[in-house]
Amino acid sequence: MSQRQRMGQPMIILGEDSQRMKDRDAQSHNIQAARAVAESVRSTLGPKGMDKMLVSSMGDVTVTNDGVTILQEMDIDNPTAEMIIEVAETQEDEAGDGTTTAVAIAGELLKNAQDLLDQDIHPTAVIKGFHMASAKAREEIDDIAERVDTEDEDLLKKVAGTSMTGKGAESNKDLLAELIVDAVRSVTVEGPEGENVVDLEYVNIETQTGRAAGESELLHGAAIDKDPVHPDMETDFDEASVMLINEPIEVEEADVDTSLSVDSPDQLQSFLDKEEERLQEKVQQIVDTGADVVFCQKGIDDLAQHYLAKEGILAVRRVKKSDIKFLKEVLGARIVSDLDMASADDLGHGSVHRDETDELFYVEGSGDERHGVTLLLRGSTDHVVDELERGVGDALDVVASTVADGRVLAGGGAIEVELARRLRDYADSVEGREQLAVEAFADALELVPRVLAENAGLDSIDTLVDLRAAHEDGQSRAGLNVFSGDVEDTFEAGVVEPAHAKEQALTSATEAANLVLKIDDIIAAGDLSTGGDDEEGGAPGGGMGGMGGMGGGMGGMM
Repeated sequence: MSQRQRMGQPMIILGEDSQRMKDRDAQSHNIQAARAVAESVRSTLGPKGMDKMLVSSMGDVTVTNDGVTILQEMDIDNPTAEMIIEVAETQEDEAGDGTTTAVAIAGELLKNAQDLLDQDIHPTAVIKGFHMASAKAREEIDDIAERVDTEDEDLLKKVAGTSMTGKGAESNKDLLAELIVDAVRSVTVEGPEGENVVDLEYVNIETQTGRAAGESELLHGAAIDKDPVHPDMETDFDEASVMLINEPIEVEEADVDTSLSVDSPDQLQSFLDKEEERLQEKVQQIVDTGADVVFCQKGIDDLAQHYLAKEGILAVRRVKKSDIKFLKEVLGARIVSDLDMASADDLGHGSVHRDETDELFYVEGSGDERHGVTLLLRGSTDHVVDELERGVGDALDVVASTVADGRVLAGGGAIEVELARRLRDYADSVEGREQLAVEAFADALELVPRVLAENAGLDSIDTLVDLRAAHEDGQSRAGLNVFSGDVEDTFEAGVVEPAHAKEQALTSATEAANLVLKIDDIIAAGDLSTGGDDEEGGAPGGGMGGMGGMGGGMGGMM
């Protein structure tokens, strides 16, 4: 051992450009980054939430208040921030809605954890306390939740309407809620143990611009936004045999480096005649199956188009792969990959009609085994339709979750205030410093009604005081009506949320916060600058250095 090592001189093992943060510095850095993400979406929460405009590096513009869309579109280059974005993505995958709530609660948990760390409470105690509080909160949600009859259409419409409120779908939410409930019921079957099983794969969403959102409709079948390949083709069939094919109806192309030597015009004509014969053969194979309509995922040769029209067969080409798969379910067909092997058994059956106004093919299956519905959403512009699609997509997920789970809660912050009250009572039975973490968890839950009030231009402190008083009086369904500013029974007012989404939001937020708190050492190959001192609200100084389109960004955080 060298003299320097014996004297306690530290050994340098990191690269020249590497940086390291330890203990309190590392925890503060991570908490700042996570809170910055949460702050970026807080103002979108609730019916009065504002929208964000996101401009990509390619100049594409997205206008939305959907939490997961905002976080996915932002240019974020910070590992801790990306961990919080995973909360939103998990919430979207598991529950379909509540992404903003989950991320906001995760940020608030970390803010309150920072206060506990500043009081020299060890992160392990905070993590354990948060875990205990989360488990207790999920128990209480199950106790508070209303068990509902999933055949209750009015309730399901309220769930759909609550999800869409504040989004692009709000102005026509009554019509859209009805369409959404009908769509979910169309794809709901009874499971082996009598439970409801909802398969949203059989619900397709198509969008169309140039019409009002109030003209949206539900189609029992598929809508294909394509034109017939030949103007002379018949476009309406009440009873059609339909072939779905994913190979081109064209002559196979030669290899790139293949050459053809032609010595005379007769040889060239012979070659062209052979190609024509092959196309005629392909068309005859289709005719032999008895098909009236062909939806082709690939191309159709001009000559083949002529032969198909001559045979009275409707053909559509370049149909999206997803549409071909959906048509397979709607019509009960098989997808043909090789015309040489095609037979009548591969065909699906139903009706095919052309709407010349919308320039769409409406395809409906026949028989009990065929299933699949299409929500045709209309709007005035692309941006309106895109936001409408996001809002309806979330509402579909929450209605499906409610039908499958059968439990709902009062919204408007009612469940969060009630949980906070019960967790404070529970904290009295918790020993040690974990008690403080349980109380901090309860405080974090009350962020939801506070932000709802802020976004509606109301006083958040007065609102929270009124809500707490109502819940102390036993009004467990008392929440904030953001339109009137009053505290009322939000369940009766029609503000209804699925219990599953709330449980998932608490689980995801808690696990993400605990993951961040458990890190006490950051070793980075590059710059670890957080961009300066803290600002109010927890965002690092200088905004969020690289959150593209959000005023600043987050690049400076890492």
